[in-house]
Amino acid sequence: MCGISGILGYKVNPIENINTMNERIINRGPDGGGYWVDENSAIVLGHRRLSIIDLSEAGAQPLFSHDERYVIVYNGEIYNAAELKERLEAESSQIKWRGHSDTEILIEAIAAWGMEETLKLCRGMWALALYDRKTGRTQLARDRMGEKPLYYGRVNGQLVFGSSIASIAAIEGFNNHIFKDVLDVFLQYGYIPSPYTIYEDVFKLEPGSILTIDKPYTDWKIEKYFDIKQMAIDGQDYFFKGSEEEANEELERLLKKALKGQMLSDVPLGAFLSGGIDSTLVVSLMQSMSDKPIRTFTIGFEEEKYNEAKFAKETADYLGTAHKELYVGYKDVMDLLPQLPDVFGEPFADSSQLPTLLVSKMTRENVTVALSGDGGDEFFCGYNTYKDAIAGIEVMKNKLGFMHNSLRTSIGKTLLNSPIAGNSLVRKTGRVLSVKTVEDFYRMVNDDDIRTHRLVPGYNPLATKVSQYQDKLLPFGENNLMLMDMLQYLPDDILTKVDRSGMHFSLETRIPILDADVMEFAWTLPIDYKMADDITKKPLRNILDKYLPHGMMDRPKKGFSVPVGRWLKDGQMREWAESIISDAHFYAGEYLDVNLIDQIWSEYMNGGDWSKLIWHILMLEQWMISVRA
Repeated sequence: MCGISGILGYKVNPIENINTMNERIINRGPDGGGYWVDENSAIVLGHRRLSIIDLSEAGAQPLFSHDERYVIVYNGEIYNAAELKERLEAESSQIKWRGHSDTEILIEAIAAWGMEETLKLCRGMWALALYDRKTGRTQLARDRMGEKPLYYGRVNGQLVFGSSIASIAAIEGFNNHIFKDVLDVFLQYGYIPSPYTIYEDVFKLEPGSILTIDKPYTDWKIEKYFDIKQMAIDGQDYFFKGSEEEANEELERLLKKALKGQMLSDVPLGAFLSGGIDSTLVVSLMQSMSDKPIRTFTIGFEEEKYNEAKFAKETADYLGTAHKELYVGYKDVMDLLPQLPDVFGEPFADSSQLPTLLVSKMTRENVTVALSGDGGDEFFCGYNTYKDAIAGIEVMKNKLGFMHNSLRTSIGKTLLNSPIAGNSLVRKTGRVLSVKTVEDFYRMVNDDDIRTHRLVPGYNPLATKVSQYQDKLLPFGENNLMLMDMLQYLPDDILTKVDRSGMHFSLETRIPILDADVMEFAWTLPIDYKMADDITKKPLRNILDKYLPHGMMDRPKKGFSVPVGRWLKDGQMREWAESIISDAHFYAGEYLDVNLIDQIWSEYMNGGDWSKLIWHILMLEQWMISVRA
């Protein structure tokens, strides 16, 4: 795991700039760094290294192919690298291996088979840049689901890229403006969806994509080598033909195959363990495949509503893992708040970022690599909001079927725009009345109050361009809801949170449920294999029954979160929030209606249910203050 950076068509000071970019990603690669400059092509590539596989200098980057035609900087892990190496050796005897890093295997595979074919064969996570010294062509590529970040864009006429948007903003003379059109989208979602970023002319390379650019670096093209939407369509066209029991057996086999590759490491490895289905399944399978106790980590909270540590400990005790837990509280969270702009680089407001950072910090004090259970909800119909959306539409049809659609929609919109919309029940009612389909209901969850839009005066409704609204693309509403989340929420929120939180403490995170074969198989399963009779994630639960006592996981789903909504209303966190809002009158007044923010904060302090929107506002304003101060 590492960090990468680069400048194509550099204007001045390439070495100073690449060193500055590398310095900004040192947490991603504390074990070493380097750069390579080609003055004839005005290209400089940089790299910071976190040594995981092949700790020797043979794994250092930038790395050349054995024929010295290609040079690569790469961030990630290729879990089936050994298989690729065997195929390369079977096809050619010309390669003289310098070490056993997956980087070397990756660049030789690209040299032999080309970028697209190689990436289709790879199982893993990656963000990379490859320069062809013969043709002058540069290619950037990102993994299938977006586990690893890759930003690119133009700064002072130069094409730049990097693992962190902060490293791009550190380039000499950077003066790209804040992209005002995206602020409204951020205030809705709490993150900035790909391909956009907080800055004009700087973008996220979307998952499953290859960007190609030739000299003189004026225009680029982006092509997909993997499309999750097409995978979903293909899977639903060719359902798994076996029984549920056979489906569970095949899924278990594929997960174990994925884990076999992801448990390889030349440094200490462990796993996050909460009280939830997904991480418990990952740990159970890991322990079944290991002849020694797996190291597991969890954090707990004194607030019973938010504490899953006791359930994680029960699981760890039963499985016999080497378990470590740490109870954290208000002060631990307060200490993190000033760090958030640096951790995420651009505004990011999923409040579970706080416990994710805390568990990453504790885990890194013990291991260098941690496996995570993320992805189970999106691929196996796990979110309660899916059930809520289905139930909401059914209520509307059964109870309000007599009402004409236009009248019902008008009443709903009136409620959402009314002075009493501070009440969550009023907003929920307004949403139900305003929509016609399950997919539309689900989309409305992030757009339930007109004041969100009014916070950005003269905003451009960019949300219509970035929304992954998938009405009726697939059979069954639940499938479309999962696909919507896979296209946007999973890569731009969940995977962003996990990657940035881990990398802030130089911890590599791996996610076995996002293995390509597991994902492809998941889409072939009929919906009633995943959720039925109000039971979510059925195949994961059924597999777990082989490793844990039946019923041990039968408890309500908890989100991985802390009581931010309550903490914001009193004590030190309230003082912090009010200072952010006050300071932002100076820094953010150019972009936001600060008077409306004052009004929303006042409503919130007087009982209005605005904790989610308030957190989004605070994270945006804190970021603005940090970059302007």
